[in-house]
Amino acid sequence: MGEKKHDDPSVVTASHHDMLTSVFGSKDEALRSIVYSYKHGFSGFAAMLTESQAETIAKFPEVVTVKPNIFHETHTTRSWDFLDLHHNRQPAQQPGLLKKAKYGEDVIVGVIDTGIWPESRSFDDNGYGPVPARWKGKCQTGQDFNATSCNRKIIGARWYGLGISDEVLNNNYKSPRDIDGHGTHVASTVAGGEVQGVSYGGLGMGVARGGAPRARLSIYKVCWLGGNCPEAAVLAAIDDAIYDGVDVLSLSLGGAGQELPGTLHAVQRGISVVFAGMNDGPVPQTVSNTLPWVTTVAASTIDRSFPTLISLGNKEKLVGQSLHYNASVISGDFKGLVYAGSCDTESSLALSNVTGKIVLCYQPAAANSMPPPQALPIAINLTIMAGAKGLIFAQYTTNLLDFLPLCKGVMPCVVVDFEIAHRIASYWRNAVVKVSPAMTVVGKGVLSPRVASFSSRGPSLLFPSILKPDIAAPGVSILAAEGDSYAFNSGTSMACPHVSAVTALLKSVHPDWSPAMIKSAIVTTASVTDRFGMPIQAEAVPRKLADPFDFGGGHIDPDRAVDPGLVYDVDAREYNKFFNCTLGYVDGCESYYLNLNLPSIAVPNLKDHVMLRRTVTNVGPVEAIYHLVVEAPAGIDVSVEPSVINFTQSGSKMATFMVTFTTRQRVQGGYTFGSLTWSNGSTHSVRIPIAVRTVIQDFVADTA
Repeated sequence: MGEKKHDDPSVVTASHHDMLTSVFGSKDEALRSIVYSYKHGFSGFAAMLTESQAETIAKFPEVVTVKPNIFHETHTTRSWDFLDLHHNRQPAQQPGLLKKAKYGEDVIVGVIDTGIWPESRSFDDNGYGPVPARWKGKCQTGQDFNATSCNRKIIGARWYGLGISDEVLNNNYKSPRDIDGHGTHVASTVAGGEVQGVSYGGLGMGVARGGAPRARLSIYKVCWLGGNCPEAAVLAAIDDAIYDGVDVLSLSLGGAGQELPGTLHAVQRGISVVFAGMNDGPVPQTVSNTLPWVTTVAASTIDRSFPTLISLGNKEKLVGQSLHYNASVISGDFKGLVYAGSCDTESSLALSNVTGKIVLCYQPAAANSMPPPQALPIAINLTIMAGAKGLIFAQYTTNLLDFLPLCKGVMPCVVVDFEIAHRIASYWRNAVVKVSPAMTVVGKGVLSPRVASFSSRGPSLLFPSILKPDIAAPGVSILAAEGDSYAFNSGTSMACPHVSAVTALLKSVHPDWSPAMIKSAIVTTASVTDRFGMPIQAEAVPRKLADPFDFGGGHIDPDRAVDPGLVYDVDAREYNKFFNCTLGYVDGCESYYLNLNLPSIAVPNLKDHVMLRRTVTNVGPVEAIYHLVVEAPAGIDVSVEPSVINFTQSGSKMATFMVTFTTRQRVQGGYTFGSLTWSNGSTHSVRIPIAVRTVIQDFVADTA
């Protein structure tokens, strides 16, 4: 029924009773029919009605809409359901990866991060059996962290404080305990147990759980508030993790142009290593952690949003995004609206006299000089200091909700795009505005997945012959454990544990697979289209169709990854030459890079033509015929020999094919993209991404 007509809730409810009484012809029946009366934020009701009664009510002039009740499922903090890793599938459905993997039972995931908050409900060990006998790790005690802080879920915890200044140590727990929250968030995303009724002030309500909820966790605290993550500590943690007996290592850390070759030791012992690709996008050549033996993860959005109604005094209603749930921080009446430009200086806000008002921060020209993740926290802090009662912040991306808890308990903060901001700014005469609490919307109506604006992009700065990132996974507004509570976070740091969890599940189903096989299964089964069959988009300036430098093989599809058909395997000893090449110790590196058996192909300097080799291993039905489908990069001829692979009972499980790239245009060009897919018709489609750049002269580059 739209806006309520009375401030007194009892009067609003009485109007609902009156309407139902006129339909039922009896006040008693009307009272029995009503389920909920909505009387605080707006006017409306839910009632038990026949179809004809509903049609009658729909004809009342004061009724805006009538619709049937929908039974929504409880959603995890959504991302795992979005990936179709449903904890409770219907009996008629085929068992998915989660069930096949026994929910990650007894796989051990090492998380190298800021530590852990062991009291979080996500790490309750009720129902867990003994710690796996193969485990050799330890529970290192320290400040506010004793031996009982570990349990059958958190089976190991270590901390690395050597080389950290006393000043930094004194601002942190001298133990594995997490003061920052980042490591706890990551760990609960990988392997947190089921926790019912989790939300952020009612937003994102559902069941919080990790992707491998029965996996065990080993925690390595190497990152310190105010002191970052020293490489020496990271390497010590990797070393300890190898000894301890982890199966997967998850590292949501790194830095531009910095790599951790020490991870090779872990991979050569069968440990899969998964890294965040970093958050410096959408600028090209910013992806980090690009060594060929690790899985590098880009971040994507999920099918959930938090629309927030913005009501203007001229009766126009617009929608932004926010995490504003506490109606008590601002009265429900209209406030003065003031436009204060980019809100990046105290003087601009002082000149605008923002005290007690809701501030619109909108200056498209300034978006060039400061990335949105930097501009928003500045605007929030300055508007709070200036005494504002609310903030409407305009940017070219609205995936900035993680910064909005800075407003918690102080004022509502809403993010809008430039179009909405322009409409607000054009209403200026005696302008007033009201911000309503946010709602949670999930499902097909939310355009997703999209590669997040902040997600770092390829090509790799250090290793352009290695196509990175490898894969995209949910990393925007992920609700997971932080301290004793649950919080939204975004970043490739949040995407990384999604892939770590899927890696753990695949390890459980295929314990004999190498890290390269598991990575190949994830990359080659990824999706490049959304649920409507439309190409996945990448948030950039402007938004565009995603290419392999945005999301590698595509968006992760866990249920397909468990049965990839073919995999691209690499003997981990093969990586030694790569390591030596990076140090300049050996010759023939260019050819070696091109022929390294990765589930991707990057040719950064095609002058005329080049031939390279790949080998696939059959892990599907023993007898199978695969046909080739080539999507050639623009301006490039691609030939593959053979174009049909036939696996037989008596033959080899491996097949090698040669790929030749020939340029049709002699230009100093940018990259163009394609793919190479082996298909057996119906059940298996094994796709690898291709990136090729034509060059005339080596010393000129174009990464566009």
